[in-house]
Amino acid sequence: MTPTPPHTVRIAAAAYPVDLHADWAAYEAKVTAWVAEAVGQGAQLLVFPEYAALELIGLLPPELHHDIVPMRPALQAFLPEFLALHARLARTHGVTLVAGSLPVLHGDEFVNRAYVFGPGGTRGHQDKLLMTRFEDEEWSVSPGAGLRVFELSGGLRFGVAICYDSEFPHLARALAEGGAELLLVPSFTGARAGYTRVKVGSMARALENQLYAVHAPLLADASWTYAVEQAVGQAGVYAPADNGLPDTGVVAQGEWNTPGWLIQDLDLTLIRQVRADGHVLNWRDRHAGQERVTPAEVVPLAGGVHA
Repeated sequence: MTPTPPHTVRIAAAAYPVDLHADWAAYEAKVTAWVAEAVGQGAQLLVFPEYAALELIGLLPPELHHDIVPMRPALQAFLPEFLALHARLARTHGVTLVAGSLPVLHGDEFVNRAYVFGPGGTRGHQDKLLMTRFEDEEWSVSPGAGLRVFELSGGLRFGVAICYDSEFPHLARALAEGGAELLLVPSFTGARAGYTRVKVGSMARALENQLYAVHAPLLADASWTYAVEQAVGQAGVYAPADNGLPDTGVVAQGEWNTPGWLIQDLDLTLIRQVRADGHVLNWRDRHAGQERVTPAEVVPLAGGVHA
């Protein structure tokens, strides 16, 4: 028997600041405190930003702090403890946790991977599929493969679109086709223009697929490492502007460049109702929107008269 998805979920999107830690214990204490704070506010699904785990660079030898290529293999030494920490926190608090992503060795290449932990400590992951120029040209981070939809107890499903991936409609569409009602967007953007691109992409994906998009940005003023030297943004939750939902498409938003959790209850019945009987039916019309598109005909307007 197929479970009935829950009607509400309380999410927590982190505007997470990069800190320079003296040792692993300091990093562990920070992440533990952040998770405890969100759980203390009743959060059930917690999202950390893209590359939030790169504050671990501070635990590497100083000569690697600005040297992107050799820092990637060096970071792998922290991976077992990193995974154990997040699995333990998810299990201890009985929550679902999307950890901050980091470069992970996959075969003979490095991918940008966000690990996802269930309340029982079970683990999955989503790799970034489309690389920004700095990842491709400077970091030599490779595209991952495959999209995954994660299912919570009760049947609620969500997908993860890491930063730049949120700017491509077909990726979120595939997640929605897999049953996702939430799109989680961890991001790392070094300037407001980059943040805006991810925000607009997230809002567009929420509109097109009539789902919630949850944006969790990295914050940084870290001159000690070139990797995440500067990062800006504000956490946000977006929805289609339709019946019962904000007419701006913005459900909630944190303060600009201010660290902290954005905690929000999401009423999933509103998304389901909009899909079934909204002012517009983007989700229903998705196939027609694709099938009716033909190659664009060029119509010259200079010179003569055309019908």
